Amino acid sequence: MKRLSDFLAGIPMTIVGGVFLGASLIFMLLDIKVPVDPAWVSVIICGVPLLYLAIWRIIHNKGMSKISSALLISMAMIAAIIIGDIFAAGEVAFIMAIGAILEEKTAERSKKGLKKLISLAPQQGRKIDNGIEEMINVEEIKVGDILRVLPGETIPVDGKIISGNTSVDQAVMTGESLPVDKEAGDNVFSGTINRFGSIDMEATKVGEDSSLQKLIRMVRDAEQKQAPIQRIADRWATWLVPVALLIAIVTYFATQDIVRGVTVLVVFCPCALVLATPTAIMAAIGQATKHGIIIKSGEALEKMGKVDTIAFDKTGTLTFGKLEVSDIISFSKELNEKELLTLTASAESRSEHPLGKAIVAHAKEQNLVLNDVEEFRMEAGKGVYARVSGRHLFCGNERYLIENGIDIPGQVADILDALHNQGKASILVAVDGICAGVIGLSDVLRVTAKEMVTELHDMGTQTVLLTGDNRRTADYFAKQVGITTVRAELLPEKKVQNIIQLQQTGKSVCMIGDGVNDAPALKTASVGVAMGTMGSDIAVEAAEIALMSDDISKIPYLKRLSNATVNTIKFGISLSLFINIVAIYMSFRGWLTPTTGALVHNAGSILVVLIAAQLYDRKLD
Repeated sequence: MKRLSDFLAGIPMTIVGGVFLGASLIFMLLDIKVPVDPAWVSVIICGVPLLYLAIWRIIHNKGMSKISSALLISMAMIAAIIIGDIFAAGEVAFIMAIGAILEEKTAERSKKGLKKLISLAPQQGRKIDNGIEEMINVEEIKVGDILRVLPGETIPVDGKIISGNTSVDQAVMTGESLPVDKEAGDNVFSGTINRFGSIDMEATKVGEDSSLQKLIRMVRDAEQKQAPIQRIADRWATWLVPVALLIAIVTYFATQDIVRGVTVLVVFCPCALVLATPTAIMAAIGQATKHGIIIKSGEALEKMGKVDTIAFDKTGTLTFGKLEVSDIISFSKELNEKELLTLTASAESRSEHPLGKAIVAHAKEQNLVLNDVEEFRMEAGKGVYARVSGRHLFCGNERYLIENGIDIPGQVADILDALHNQGKASILVAVDGICAGVIGLSDVLRVTAKEMVTELHDMGTQTVLLTGDNRRTADYFAKQVGITTVRAELLPEKKVQNIIQLQQTGKSVCMIGDGVNDAPALKTASVGVAMGTMGSDIAVEAAEIALMSDDISKIPYLKRLSNATVNTIKFGISLSLFINIVAIYMSFRGWLTPTTGALVHNAGSILVVLIAAQLYDRKLD
């Protein structure tokens, strides 16, 4: 029965039902007598799925949710059949079928995100046992096993480095734009990527306890916990059904005319509700698409209109997630800033580290001619050494220079501290044994970020920053855009906990992010919005809304569109109820029959749909 219902409720069969209903109307208007009313085909095609849905909800739903719009329209359809008005029965069933198709199309969700997230999980690890190296499946790794991870490999389980230095790309877990330098004693996470040095590590968390598996589990759990929002027509049907029955019964006893009672049921059908809601949603989704915003469901629009708190990720959301040289400070009288940059870029030209690449890119943008590198070596997690034009250069962190016998002047510490307080990374440069300067690099703030946050505050919306970056970087960028509530150094689980805490205080939270690490938070929030271009596929799939142009200045527009959609739906409901009340009075007086009542309430449905469709071109910027 379920397969038959699904087949009949599909678009092709619904079109067939509409064709036969149209033929019935033409025959009726032209007063052509036929042996069998073509509307019977519409009744069977569109009515069977409707009746099946009504019965299924009565059996399986709990409490008042047993009463649905499907039940009311089924009652009207059956009553019209009993008195022989087949066209009226087919008309209400057909409109319900159209509304169901529209609503299903606006509510389709992609399930690819979780599969892509699972595909990130490493399959094997390199176990070291008595000096012998062996590739084993991740499932076989036990706590305490010693593993070796080579450059470019994915770290298979959570663990602690016991030897070696490296830089680890932790974007999958923290969203940080920079690889994090690691050495013996530091913790590493499953699913993150070892960029440069070879390390040996001791497994500390394996299997379902590892960080990446927890991330996958959080996304899956959030997906399952999302309770479906009851359709607006069904919420209203909870009281429409008993009211419609009561009025129909009163009409019958007052007039002693069964036709009038049935006409009341027909005109009371919430067809305008069934059509107006998905039409308004589809119009709003269409308008949003013109502005580069993809909205996956009508539920997202409805929930966005209720949002009073928006939580932002930092890297790739408020910022571009791309490092650029921000400061060039020379400590040497012999080298100006341009010469310092030329030497440093020349030394870093053979480096694969993102900081080094950013410095080289900046030098090329300045049209500087880089010198040949005569000797080069890199120490993972520390820095690089190069001989350039006969000069010996060490470029790296403070510890790296000290290890190579280079003194760091006292005032340099203050400069480094100032750069760190501004959320910037820094590379110290030593030339021929002398600390010659420092180059600062920073993520780039989106130019529209501050204005967007200000506009949200003016609309009464609270803003929060949830980021995996360090506290000083987070505070600096939050201050730049005007966000006062900052939660930093958050792993995915902590982001989810922060959103849940906000929701427990009565807040309706929208999460905006771009990375794999944001996926659980995007799912947990009332509404998830992903950066569509720069964002990971997993974040885009996890979110209900995607900004395809990565233009966060569209967030206030999205809020206004959501509010307008909800208001339009409410207006459509009010108008349809008014039309129903007028039609009920006309039915009571005997001015309408089930057939003419169906036509009148059909005209009302069209009017409500036209009003809802106006959302597509409404100016909301």
